[in-house]
Amino acid sequence: MPELIVYGIVLGSIIALGSVGLTLIWGITDLFNCAHGDQITVGAYIALLFASLFSRIGFLQAKVGPFSFHWGVLLAFIPAILISIGLAILIDRWVYKALRRAGAHFITGFIASIGVAWALRGLIYIIWGADFHFYTTGLRPMLFLPLGIKLRVDEIFIVIVAWAAVAAVYIFMLKTKMGKALRALADNPSLARVSGINTERMLMWAWGIAGVLIAIAGVLYGIETQLRPEMGWIFLLPLFAAVIMGGKGSITGALAGGLVLGIAQQVSTEWLMPTYKPAVAFIIMILVLIFRPKGIFGRRKV
Repeated sequence: MPELIVYGIVLGSIIALGSVGLTLIWGITDLFNCAHGDQITVGAYIALLFASLFSRIGFLQAKVGPFSFHWGVLLAFIPAILISIGLAILIDRWVYKALRRAGAHFITGFIASIGVAWALRGLIYIIWGADFHFYTTGLRPMLFLPLGIKLRVDEIFIVIVAWAAVAAVYIFMLKTKMGKALRALADNPSLARVSGINTERMLMWAWGIAGVLIAIAGVLYGIETQLRPEMGWIFLLPLFAAVIMGGKGSITGALAGGLVLGIAQQVSTEWLMPTYKPAVAFIIMILVLIFRPKGIFGRRKV
C-alpha cells in the first residue's frame, strides 16, 4: 500500500500540472478546452524531435546524473515550451477568438476544441506514425526505500519539476501585476475591460502560460510512460476530473484534485485490475461533487 501511494503522488503530480493549465483557461475564457490533452501530446513529441537531434551532439548523449535520460532530453524542454506557447496562442487567435467575437455559446467552443484535438492528433499520426516512442531505452535506475517502496529515480525528477511549475504559476497569479489582471479578468470580464485591462492581451498571456504547462506535462508524462498519439486524449479524462473536483479556475483545487485522483487510481489496483483505474477516479469525483458541487476549493480562486 505505501508503494502505491507513492506511485499515486507521482501520477497525481503530472495530472495536477496538466490540470492547472486547463483550469486556468476555463476560469478566464469559459472554454473547456478538449484539445488540451492533444496539445500535451504535441509538446511531448516536439521534445522527442529535438531530443533526437540533440542526441547526435556528443556531449549531450551523456546521462543526466542518476537519471535514465540524457542531456538532450533535458535541453529539449526549451524548444518544446516555446513551440507549445506559440501553438496555444495560434489556436486561440485562429479558432477561439473568432468564436468569442461571434458570441458563440459555450457548447460551440467545446465542440470546436474537439475538432482542434482531432486535427492535432491526425498531424501527429502523419508525422510520427502510430508506433510507441521513448525518450530513453534500457533499464531505469531504481531506489529502494523503507516499507518496501521501489521508486524510479526519474520519478523524483518528475515530482520536483511538476510541483515547481505549479508553485511558479501560483506565485505569478498571486503576486504579480499581470497575474492579478488575469484574476480580475476571470472574476468579471466586463469590469476588467472598463478598468482598462487589455483583455485580448491578457488572453494571450493566459494561453502562453497554459502552453508552458502543457509542454512540461507532456515531457514528464512521456518520461514516466511512453509516447503514443492517443496519450493526451486518454490523459484528458483525469485532467477534466481533477479540474471539476478542484473548482473552476482554482490552481490549488487542481493540485488537490490531481493528487486525489492519482493516489485513488494507483491504490485501487490493490483490489482491482488497472483497467478500472479511470472508473475509480470518476466515482470519487462524483462523490465530491455531490457534497461540494462547486469543487473542493469553490470557484475562481487561485
